[in-house]
This record gives sequence, C-alpha cells and structure tokens, in this order.
Amino acid sequence: MDLEKFTLKDLLLAAIKSEIESKDIYSKIAASVSNALLKDKFKFLAGEEEKHRALIEQIYKGKFPEEPLKVPEKTPVPLPEIKFESEDVPLSEILRQAMDAELAAHEFYKSLAERFTEDREVRKNLLFFSSMEMGHYHLLKIELENIERFEEWEEFNPMVHIGA
Repeated sequence: MDLEKFTLKDLLLAAIKSEIESKDIYSKIAASVSNALLKDKFKFLAGEEEKHRALIEQIYKGKFPEEPLKVPEKTPVPLPEIKFESEDVPLSEILRQAMDAELAAHEFYKSLAERFTEDREVRKNLLFFSSMEMGHYHLLKIELENIERFEEWEEFNPMVHIGA
C-alpha cells in the first residue's frame, strides 16, 4: 500500500477512524448474533479494535502534541468500509467485507510502520498491529467457512430446525 502521498497526521487520523468504525461494526454484529461463541468472537474483535485505537491515539498525541485530536468524518486515505445498514444483509457478506477490511488494515499498518524509521517502539507496535490484523482475517475466514457450510447444509436439509 503506497501511503507516500498522505501526511502522517492524515494517516494516523484515518487509522483512528478505521479502528472506531471497526469496533462499532463488530459490536453491532456481536449484538445481533444469537450464537454465543460467535458473539464472543465479535466482542473479542471489537475489544482488539478499541485497543488499537487507544495506542494510535497515543502515537498521534506524541507526534502532534499541540494539535487537538479531531477524527474527521471522511479521510483522504482509501480504506475499505464494512457496510452493515440492514438486518437483511447475510452474515456471510458482512464477514467477507470484514475480511477485506482486515487485509487492508494489515497492509496499511505494515506500510505506516515504514514511516517510523527513527522510532523503533512505534514501528514495532505498528508491525505487531499488522500481524494482528492478519490474525483477525484468519479468524473471520474460519467463521465464514463455518457459516457457508451451515447455509449449504440448511439448503439440503430444509426445515431442519422445525420441532427442535
């Protein structure tokens, strides 16, 4: 991901905005699913995004101590969004979008880390975030595979839940 055309300030604000939005989406999904294990996984992901936001805010405040942290409504940095506007959107589609967002976040943090050649601690944290985002991607991939199997199975076994 080529981030050279963006300022460090814009990149950090975009990262904060992305983490806030991801946390909100994962929290919303957790609230909407009935499967307790899946609910816990989405709560976990929401908590991870919250931790990322807090650390990126610390980085921002360290780099721009005199500037107030104001998260923009829209950023110039193109990061994928997860659209969850209706209860009718299949969970499998939301998971695919979330996987795309996690892959993009992985690349984003890996590229952002390159900006911190002088600050080894920040660079190390951003590379760790990049790695964590890939972990999130794989967790979502496993859940997507399970959901798709369940959707497929239900197609061949209609009314399987009747009388249960």
